[in-house]
Amino acid sequence: MNALLKLSRGIDGIGAFFGNIADWLVLAAAFISATNATVRYLVNYSSNSWLEIQWYMFGGMVMLGAAYTLKKNEHVRVDLVYGSLSDRGRLWIDTIGFTVFFLPIIGLLTYLSFNFFWGSFVSKEVSMNAGGLILWPAKALLPAGFALLFLQGISELIKRVAALTGRLNLDTHYEKPVQ
Repeated sequence: MNALLKLSRGIDGIGAFFGNIADWLVLAAAFISATNATVRYLVNYSSNSWLEIQWYMFGGMVMLGAAYTLKKNEHVRVDLVYGSLSDRGRLWIDTIGFTVFFLPIIGLLTYLSFNFFWGSFVSKEVSMNAGGLILWPAKALLPAGFALLFLQGISELIKRVAALTGRLNLDTHYEKPVQ
């Protein structure tokens, strides 16, 4: 179990690294957006590539930040029963959910999105917009993000099993919205 917990910490580090990149993409997208608007109004110049790079960055924010969001337990959840369960009950729900639903679905999405990206990469697909960018870098964010999310799911499963066996103290609580 110690080796698995070490693996989990390594995966958490990878997720944190890409989560940090996603954070910086927010700043970069805001800067590009402000610069694009300023240039458009001051010198009456604009290009579709400026808009597309912002879309690419938004995709990076979402896909690269998703695994870190899962690690921090800040993802959206529908709380019908979960919040009223004991810590052990929440650990069991998470363990079953990661094993039966999360990992198989994210694994399938990783596989399918890789084919989507690869077709674009091989064909050197370019945006149909005038001045548009090549598309494969944006499409590469899909399999990369899903792969990161899959790895983080494995890390979270390891932590839940370790907590169930008494080898890790894991807080399963999350902040409930104020009503």
